[in-house]
Amino acid sequence: MRSTFLPFARPDISEDAIADVADSLRSGWITTGPKTVKFEKSFGEYTGSPYSLAVNSATAGLHLALMAFGIGPGDEVITTPMTFAATINTIVLVGARPVLADIDPVTLNIVPGAIERAVTPRTKAVIPVHFAGRPCEMEAIEEIADRHGLVLIEDAAHALGAEFRGRRIGAPLGERHAAVFSFHPTKNITCGEGGMVCTGCEDAAEKISVLRQHGMSKGAWNRYAATGTPHYDILFPGFKYNMLDIQAAIGSDQLKRLDIFNARRREIVDTYRREMGDIEGLRLPPSPEKGDLHSWHIFTPLIDTDLLGFSRDDFMAKMRAMNIGTALHYQAIHLFSFFADNYGWKRGDFPNAEYVSDRIVSLPLFPAMTDDDIADAVEAVRRICKKG
Repeated sequence: MRSTFLPFARPDISEDAIADVADSLRSGWITTGPKTVKFEKSFGEYTGSPYSLAVNSATAGLHLALMAFGIGPGDEVITTPMTFAATINTIVLVGARPVLADIDPVTLNIVPGAIERAVTPRTKAVIPVHFAGRPCEMEAIEEIADRHGLVLIEDAAHALGAEFRGRRIGAPLGERHAAVFSFHPTKNITCGEGGMVCTGCEDAAEKISVLRQHGMSKGAWNRYAATGTPHYDILFPGFKYNMLDIQAAIGSDQLKRLDIFNARRREIVDTYRREMGDIEGLRLPPSPEKGDLHSWHIFTPLIDTDLLGFSRDDFMAKMRAMNIGTALHYQAIHLFSFFADNYGWKRGDFPNAEYVSDRIVSLPLFPAMTDDDIADAVEAVRRICKKG
């Protein structure tokens, strides 16, 4: 057993990023400023997005994207039950009603046919989630959205660097489209906290730019600079969702290293698949489709609880006892009390999501993992499953 704990995830912050943060602190410009603008520009160049807008979290980004496209009371928004609460919360917070469509039990992504069946005259948007960094079937989802006139907002919190049929996630898909990324410490790159909204729609980008900072007219962040003006207008009620230059300093350096980070993630996943492919009681995530690129934000095997004779939670406890960290992504969203109480969802409504939710576990996966760390994680899984 390891003498030290191996966490599920750990960020890798370079000395260059630390120096750039220190530069921000010494400059006196700590909040939104030139480094945020620079980060937005670099991010847009990476994803191919005409407009990239930095915010303080992906949650904020989803909230603003929904508002920018006019989603509100009386509207329905279709999404997946296998996602973090933020995806659903932001739909609720704009006054719309979340509608769930079940997942494919192998890819863990939303099923396009289930989206089609969930469309009603009140449906105004669909939010596919690229689970673990595996791209959803975007051609089919885009066709459904176009045919029904729906807004398409990609929850790309897991998917920075992923590609669908050679198209980088975040590249524009039309005037009613946005993609939202996360920079939480566990993600493929981090700013400490933060997010980015990418869109090809100029009107939506303009509204998000204003909404993220109190509804103040564009450029008001620069009012304290030598070239700024103290006068601004409030165009509509907004939020305090802006990113700080301190965060952007970290993000800019992280973005430069993203492809290296993701390559190492793929190496770790390849080792996991090679070394754990013969373990009974463990179903490994499948490879991406031909032409797609998986960003491997998380590695999520399913525990065969019937064969092994213990639960997923028991498995996680056994791993922790061997000094190996794990995580749970996710409990199916409709099983949480608020959503069950308010929308009448119950166990049995989305059987594929429930099956996965009861068995899924995230193993350690981060670029700074050593080969010894990987071997320790594999050995722990092998011992636990063998005993089962």
